Amino acid sequence: MTSVHTSAQEQAARPVTSPQWPRRSGAPEPPEHPIAWSMLSRALSVPLILGLVCFLPAVIAAQPGSGVRDTAYWLQLVLTCYAGARLATMILSTRRRLLQGVFWMFVYIAMGVAPFAQVVIGQTPTPMVGPRQDLVTAIAMVLVGCAAFDLGALLASRRPLRRRPPSTRGPGGGPAVAHPVRLRLLVLLAFAASAFYVMKLGGPSVFFSSRQEINETVAASGVASEGSNVGSAFVKGFGQVPALLALLFYTRRLATSYRARRSPSTVLVWVASVALNLVVNNPVSNARYWFLTVLLAFVFTAFPSSAAIYRIVLATGVVGALVVFPYADKFRYDDAGQRPAQSASVFEPLVTKDYDQMVMFANSISWVDTRGHTYGRQLTGSALFFVPRAVWSGKPEDTGVRVGQWMGLRMTNLSAPLWTEFWVDFGASGVIGGLALIGYAVARTDRRYALAVTRAGPGPGSVLAIAAPLIAGYTFILLRGPLLQAAGKLAIAALCLLLISTFKDQRAARRR
Repeated sequence: MTSVHTSAQEQAARPVTSPQWPRRSGAPEPPEHPIAWSMLSRALSVPLILGLVCFLPAVIAAQPGSGVRDTAYWLQLVLTCYAGARLATMILSTRRRLLQGVFWMFVYIAMGVAPFAQVVIGQTPTPMVGPRQDLVTAIAMVLVGCAAFDLGALLASRRPLRRRPPSTRGPGGGPAVAHPVRLRLLVLLAFAASAFYVMKLGGPSVFFSSRQEINETVAASGVASEGSNVGSAFVKGFGQVPALLALLFYTRRLATSYRARRSPSTVLVWVASVALNLVVNNPVSNARYWFLTVLLAFVFTAFPSSAAIYRIVLATGVVGALVVFPYADKFRYDDAGQRPAQSASVFEPLVTKDYDQMVMFANSISWVDTRGHTYGRQLTGSALFFVPRAVWSGKPEDTGVRVGQWMGLRMTNLSAPLWTEFWVDFGASGVIGGLALIGYAVARTDRRYALAVTRAGPGPGSVLAIAAPLIAGYTFILLRGPLLQAAGKLAIAALCLLLISTFKDQRAARRR
């Protein structure tokens, strides 16, 4: 009975692409162009799998370098091929697994291809201070964590999405949707907070200069106190996140509602939101990971039911991460501080610039060997990010910062991937348990999101249809870490979504 129920719900999550006669509630919908996509997937499956699992790792393995082909080499090769196979599965799947797909795209690039190139060439973005065995442990734990993630996702897929009684879901018994009045208040908050943010930094022109000038302006504005960045994080977060949410909600309205597209006020608000985001969330003055969040959230919101867009994003994301992303920091510094791009190979940026996740995990293992596990202290500091250091004198620093200081580095803006956060606090059991729970939660969210974006979903105001694309884009920041830096904007987004959410009957929510 369970397998039949699950199959029906998964089929119901597939979008409808042609007019249908009214169906009874809960009836399965036909898949999106099943014959056409079946033929296309067969044509793409062989070259895609061979490219991700075989060709790219083989090309990297053939690169000249001083790397040693030891246990670390072979474990990294296995991890790269495993992540490539899982990413290919996400791309070729007939069901859109939004969060899982982005997870495996990050793992394949940041924990697979890039570290494998570093092992082959024999060069890392940051020095490895511990023994080689710590790198072996790091690669093995990432591999085990990925398996735990898959196990959690498998357990979630075996459990049907059962609807809770109306009395436990809200006044109308339906899913969370944006309250119309509160959504308008969110738009007003977005423009007011962004205006304050822009004026605090000296006007719109600053946002089209460089990230270096933005950081210097924030430091000189007085919103950050000595030894604490809570004030500047709140100003920046409220100046950017509500503006992005307003854009996403009105983009979904225009994408899913014929009435909204014929409403001049809705179109005007959307155009104004686009202009606002071009100022506060543009790629010139913002970190690449944050702009990637904005871009992915917008694309997945604008095309909520498009399986083609989902697959294109995952497939081209690999190429973009290899070719575009390492050079996308052109506006990080001004002309005097700009680092010239020098690359004799397409793989050289993978070993000299941004992808330090695996080596920092290895350094974190070395740090824990000398200091011991923190038993929840680092994760608690991330959860209580909003507490100023003036109030909590012993508040933990970013995990990447602490490890960088222990290494004796001057530049401590280092990554601390999610595996590192779990290892520092709880060791191997933390990595396995934490990734399994995340895999379970992610898979459940993917299934509910697939239902939310179908015709049978809660309509243009669906909160989940906005939250899932936003989390998907923000996944890169959460996985890259440190969590203390990533927690602020995520908490602001959650607060805004909570304040505008309401519950109503699905029939009312679907009205156009």
